[in-house]
Amino acid sequence: MLSLSNALRIIRRETPRLGTEKIEIELASDRILAEDILADSDMPPFDRSQMDGFAVMSKDTKNAPVRLRLVGESKAGRGWNGRLSPGEAVRIMTGARLPLGADAVQKLELATESGNYVTIAEPVEKGRFVVKRGAETKAGTTCLRVGRHLTAFDLAIPAAFGKRKIKVYRRPEIVIIPTGSEIVPPASRPGRDQIRDSNSQMLAALCRKAGGNPHIMPIVSDELSEITSELKNAIKRFDVIITTGGVSVGKYDLTGKAFENAGANIYFDRVKLKPGKPVTFGKKGRVLFFGLPGNPVSAAVSFYLLVRPALRAMQGERYVSDSPIPALAGANLKAVRGRDTYLPVKVKFTAKGIIAEPLRWAGSSDFVSMAGANGLAIVPSDKTIAAGEPVSLITLAL
Repeated sequence: MLSLSNALRIIRRETPRLGTEKIEIELASDRILAEDILADSDMPPFDRSQMDGFAVMSKDTKNAPVRLRLVGESKAGRGWNGRLSPGEAVRIMTGARLPLGADAVQKLELATESGNYVTIAEPVEKGRFVVKRGAETKAGTTCLRVGRHLTAFDLAIPAAFGKRKIKVYRRPEIVIIPTGSEIVPPASRPGRDQIRDSNSQMLAALCRKAGGNPHIMPIVSDELSEITSELKNAIKRFDVIITTGGVSVGKYDLTGKAFENAGANIYFDRVKLKPGKPVTFGKKGRVLFFGLPGNPVSAAVSFYLLVRPALRAMQGERYVSDSPIPALAGANLKAVRGRDTYLPVKVKFTAKGIIAEPLRWAGSSDFVSMAGANGLAIVPSDKTIAAGEPVSLITLAL
């Protein structure tokens, strides 16, 4: 049975990087950048006013109040093209190009306009309310690097430097194969010994949040030949195969054997983790296989800790594991023997700091309580963390 860190090391080593594609900038939020984005010009490309006011020579205002002659107007997108001389001013708008000869802007509130003249009430120092050319970015600067997880704010950068499309890594195509004779589709009425499949929809949503394109297959019964056949078909079409259920050591826990029958090399089938110990990881060619537990909480935690990093790495993301942050335990938190425990918690931001409040849950099948979680509190094996004591916390990007 592997530690979580060793399991992640194997997954990172075996995870292939996908190819790239060019897409419209407006579609690129949450994608992983596959090219460096360089500034093609200085930004701003000219000295620019930060205020509505009057462009002046700062030395003219030394003995303010002073009266200056208005000789023009500079608007955003339509600058004044003359050169300012001593004793002159130009009316200027926010974002407009600073006229030649001017070296400062006095804001409207400290000026009074009358006919062709303006009275500047207070001195203004050189450079006041002016953004110099290249102050934000110089031409040739690398503004975004390969491997960046793009945010909405990032997308303004390639647009500002003349790009309509950018290169990103392809999204992984993922198949989710629910297994178990005891589960039925969500819209079906369960029989006496059956339950509805709740894992597939949850895992599909988690896959989308991690950048993947999930596809849910029909439920496969606990028959080795059927599971193997479904896996062999999936290898031809998908980058990642995720199964749920059948990963423990019971008579009908057939996932590991089915993976092998489908040609996958198995790297591990147990992780020192609670919830989520029975996790199988394998690979055939460039296709990754993940066998997740059938219990919903175990499936969710093992996905977040093991599958999600692989999906992000496939897309070229540089930082694929979530770094824990410090918090305080909201109540006593206890780990099990021999395994680190990742307890679903409600993260609260208080005056005392970040609090990890454990949920009242009835075990690894309690998906109703899990719906209230937005973090995982990490409790080292065999340890108890008392209420109010420090605890490491992973926040969940849900």
